[in-house]
Amino acid sequence: MNPLSEFQRLETRRQFFSRGKNVLGYAALASLLGKNFNLLGDNAPGAAGPHLPLPHFAPKAKRVIYLHMVGGPSQMDLWDYKPHMNDWYDKDLPASVRNGQRLTTMTSGQTRFPIAPSKFKFSQVGKNGLWMNTELLPYTAKVADDLCLIRTMNTEAINHEPAICYMQTGNQITGRPCIGSWVSYGLGSMNQNLPTFVVLVAEPTNKEQIQAISARLWSSGYLSGEHAGVSFRSGGDPILYINNPPGVTADLRRSQLDGLRSLNEMNYQALGDPETHTRIQQFEMAFRMQASVPELTNVASEPESTYQLYGESAKKPGSFAYSALLARRLVERGVRFVQVYLNNWDHHSNAGGRLPSQCKDIDQATYGLITDLKARGMFEDTLIIWGGEFGRTIYSQGGLSHENYGRDHHPRCFSMWMAGGGSKGGTIYGETDDFSYNIVKDPVHVRDFHATVLRLLGMDHERFTYKYQGLDQKLTGVEAAKVIKELLA
Repeated sequence: MNPLSEFQRLETRRQFFSRGKNVLGYAALASLLGKNFNLLGDNAPGAAGPHLPLPHFAPKAKRVIYLHMVGGPSQMDLWDYKPHMNDWYDKDLPASVRNGQRLTTMTSGQTRFPIAPSKFKFSQVGKNGLWMNTELLPYTAKVADDLCLIRTMNTEAINHEPAICYMQTGNQITGRPCIGSWVSYGLGSMNQNLPTFVVLVAEPTNKEQIQAISARLWSSGYLSGEHAGVSFRSGGDPILYINNPPGVTADLRRSQLDGLRSLNEMNYQALGDPETHTRIQQFEMAFRMQASVPELTNVASEPESTYQLYGESAKKPGSFAYSALLARRLVERGVRFVQVYLNNWDHHSNAGGRLPSQCKDIDQATYGLITDLKARGMFEDTLIIWGGEFGRTIYSQGGLSHENYGRDHHPRCFSMWMAGGGSKGGTIYGETDDFSYNIVKDPVHVRDFHATVLRLLGMDHERFTYKYQGLDQKLTGVEAAKVIKELLA
């Protein structure tokens, strides 16, 4: 929210008159501007966010769908083709390649680090000859020219909680706003009846190794609570208590909220806590959502052609395909940021057995989402992000065979992709060594990725700040970050 608008909204009568000498001047200014006074706030051209003017640049993306694969997908099994590793099967990873890298407690005690080549088939697809796993991702291969693939993502975090937190909030320590909250704060809402930022937690078909995720990942941190993600449930009512209890009519509910609002306003006059106004807004949004959410989640109204596009599993609430379809329906109705989590990518064991089901969960649905957005004229200004919090090791954790193996966490290099929203489709950015272990060209740190995403949304990551505890806080933090211009269309 614009600071001037927030000041208008939150100032109490006592605070107003306490400013003494400024009272008459302030009143005169309001009188002169009349109804145009609010043009200094949220309705000012280019003033949708906290700084004037915002966006800082002409945005290429208006909205984001972020598909986070919780656990860390294996880059060399999906996107980073390493055929020479077949000659290294069961040979030890050279010490010169590992170069003293910190290991997790899960493999630090191993006496050997045997190379485990991918068992899956890769092919070249698209105009730029992208090598990718076409055995497990045949549908995604059809939209290869729309993907902007980064093979050299890297992070310092080697364990899940700090790594996911880093990817989502720009910091390994919890309590910071996530990227969805930053976008909500900076660009504001595009609708009146749904939240600006929605979270969907999809259920994987295979649940062999589920990682814990919590609402801390979609917290607004030190930003106002209205910018936190609103989580939709995978089963039953999408939001708890979205429906009125038996015997409570809409008119009665409206009367209750009006009374509650009056009590909250009295509380605010006494204490001046701005979170009281956040609560009032949340109650009002909840009331409006009682009408909008049932229509939104009625995917049965979709034609049969939609399910042919996304796959039959899109009819199953909670599946990834259902979540992808719901994400399209959300952005279509003006939701600014949709975060979708899919668990079970932590392949410490049985990677060969679990990757097929994981990829089947996402493959046709991802293709369907991209194709659907194109057909609706929304692909060009909707940024889709796909990736995890880190990658996997080329060496095997536990038992090794040609058909099966496990992989440990690997932060030094991993793969992510973007599509639409001004990203440069058909791009293959960065190179790793023959072991997919170290970066040899064009590294992209988490901070650089965040800076690039903000740039696509029209924001300068250096200027997009929030004053907290005396510091100008940023999504990209205090260390140097850069926009990767080669990823921009």
